[in-house]
Amino acid sequence: MESSFSFGVILAVLATLIIVANALVAVVVLVLIHRNEGAALCFTLNLALADTLIGVAISGLVTDQLSSPPQPTQKSLCSLRMAFITSSSTASVLTVMLIAFDRYLAIKRPLRSFQCMSGLMAGTSIAGLWLVSYLIGFLPLAIPMFQQTTYQGPCSFFAVFHPRFVLTLSCAGFFPALLLFVFFYCDMLKIASAHSQQIRKMEQAGAGAGTYRSPRTPNDFKAFRTVAILIGSFTLSWAPFLITGIVQVACQSCHLYLLLERYLWLLGVANSLLNPLIYAYWQKEVRQQLYQMALGAKKRLTSLLSLCSARNGGPGGPRESSCRIVTVSHPQLDG
Repeated sequence: MESSFSFGVILAVLATLIIVANALVAVVVLVLIHRNEGAALCFTLNLALADTLIGVAISGLVTDQLSSPPQPTQKSLCSLRMAFITSSSTASVLTVMLIAFDRYLAIKRPLRSFQCMSGLMAGTSIAGLWLVSYLIGFLPLAIPMFQQTTYQGPCSFFAVFHPRFVLTLSCAGFFPALLLFVFFYCDMLKIASAHSQQIRKMEQAGAGAGTYRSPRTPNDFKAFRTVAILIGSFTLSWAPFLITGIVQVACQSCHLYLLLERYLWLLGVANSLLNPLIYAYWQKEVRQQLYQMALGAKKRLTSLLSLCSARNGGPGGPRESSCRIVTVSHPQLDG
């Protein structure tokens, strides 16, 4: 009982952090999209929305874990919850793939990328992504072999879904996606290396930095770091859960469900918290917008405190003069 309560507390904290962090990044990206910063940011916004939905979905499990005595959720409701979590997680993974492909196309074929990645194409890609995600997430509800024959609460992934579903996800989704990630990144590194060699040759030939104009700016390659970290966090978060799930399928006598559900599944879900932190720290435009929003919030808070101080000091008193000084003393906050 104590272990279940602790797990419920961890779920509650994780769900709250996931929702808050991703909602904040979503607001920032919406502001950037409004400024016409590029259709590619739509993929970043979609990633934040998918991860936010994961936080909302796992928050529904908190009540089961914290209730005393435990109140098992109905099997149908538990299946819907797990299908929704699986769909949102799949959407998050597919969005990371879409971001990696967009960066790859921008470096491999920059002109074609500019022509293809329009607002309509981005919207169509996102709509197709969610359709595929929900088809995958709700697959166990339509195929009996992916369902557990018996159900005992509290609600958890393997309480309603058979490990064969994890095996299918791994073989048909995770490992092909991982290979695709590696291909994209290795090819981008190859292009970057060839481009650097071309620049050095031109400079050695006497072209000089003033007369030679690089066909691609260094900003085109700044996505290397972000894509690499996204791929790394995705792999480290979900690989242990999926590989251990395959072991559970191969070894029916091995009882790894507690390890899978209490630790490895939680590690995979935590990837939804890593994604917004990665973008908030590594993406320059997101980081700058967060800074500007923080300055704006500080300015409004200072003004509000000054107004309250002026009212408490009475009209015409020295407090009003000091309030005006406090408000004017931070002109840099207007930026």
